Amino acid sequence: MSENYRTIYYIFSPFLRIFHWIMVFCIITLFFTGLYITKPITGGVNGEPTYGALVLSLNMIRNIHFLAAFTLTASFIFRIYGFIINKGDRLFPRIWEKSFWLCMMDVSRHYMLIQLTHKSYLRNSLARMSYVALYSMVLIEILTGFAMYFMVNPNGAGAFLFGWINPLLGGEFTMHLIHHYVAWMIVLSAFGHVYMVIRAEFMEGEGEVSSMFSGVKALKEEPIDIGEIIDKKTETVK
Repeated sequence: MSENYRTIYYIFSPFLRIFHWIMVFCIITLFFTGLYITKPITGGVNGEPTYGALVLSLNMIRNIHFLAAFTLTASFIFRIYGFIINKGDRLFPRIWEKSFWLCMMDVSRHYMLIQLTHKSYLRNSLARMSYVALYSMVLIEILTGFAMYFMVNPNGAGAFLFGWINPLLGGEFTMHLIHHYVAWMIVLSAFGHVYMVIRAEFMEGEGEVSSMFSGVKALKEEPIDIGEIIDKKTETVK
């Protein structure tokens, strides 16, 4: 019987892991409260809206939405700090390298079920591109969200920081549309992310799910991108 040994690699710092779970909670909260704000429940007796209860409920939902938005923004800054001080958190796409595109084709063929396996990576090119796309969408939501939030006080500091976004996008209506549709794009990409993570967990058994709690992955072979992480643990497990 052959022994199946794996090497433990430390990849994700506490900064990245904490941000990940805060982002999950905040995106879920922001999405559902945002849907309610977009189309609040207005039914009352004989179809007439009960304005007192409606205003109270809508204000509460809006406050929850704003609290989640500020929390997500703070954690995003926290994530940037981790990116600066932790080498393993800087797994951005190296699009200028040939190996990046070879990895992209290798992993894409595997996910499309064209080939059974792919080479060993700590963070493959497809995952890295998806992170850039997600962070870009989160940044768009933060900018457009705060631009709308501070419109109530056009002379305040917030309006000074974010007031340029409204005219840049062509008006408040366009900004609302962008904010709304990018939110849907984030949620749809989250479904794809969950599918790929669970699929990798069962097919490759490298600890893809648990890595967001422990920060480590267990790989059979030395990963091609090993030089881009902070540490390589010497522990080897069956």
